[in-house]
Amino acid sequence: MKLYYNPKLKSLSRELRKKGVLSEALLWNYLKGRKLRGYLFTRQKPIGNYIVDFFCSKLKLVIEIDGVSHDGRYDYDEEREKYLKSLGLKILRFNDTDVKKDIRNVLIGIEGWIERKEKGVNNPLTPLTKGERHNPLTPLTKGERHNPLTPLTKGE
Repeated sequence: MKLYYNPKLKSLSRELRKKGVLSEALLWNYLKGRKLRGYLFTRQKPIGNYIVDFFCSKLKLVIEIDGVSHDGRYDYDEEREKYLKSLGLKILRFNDTDVKKDIRNVLIGIEGWIERKEKGVNNPLTPLTKGERHNPLTPLTKGERHNPLTPLTKGE
């Protein structure tokens, strides 16, 4: 899949990679070098007029870490997400604090999404988006087992 980007963002994405945010650096240690199920991820990838934290072309997957830089930018993030989804990309969002303090469960969430994708599930579950809450009373679909570490989709 060929994704176009604003060439003006190339130097900014390089700068962001060098500068690095702790939570991004921590997650990158598990994604780089095809360490996660053999998939190639890139870091600070320009797509259109945006730069995403992590991207896997084969999975059409964007991984975003929401931290202080996202505070007060809900409308911008929503517009950005709408654009990325229009390209057929899936977005997984994780909180900066979760990456720093509970990287294991973040990785379980990513691996669970990939596993469902590999099994051909059309709409693998994604972690909650900003403002959503987990509802432990959500009924399971036929044949589904409860896994408290599995991320939920909007409305679940």
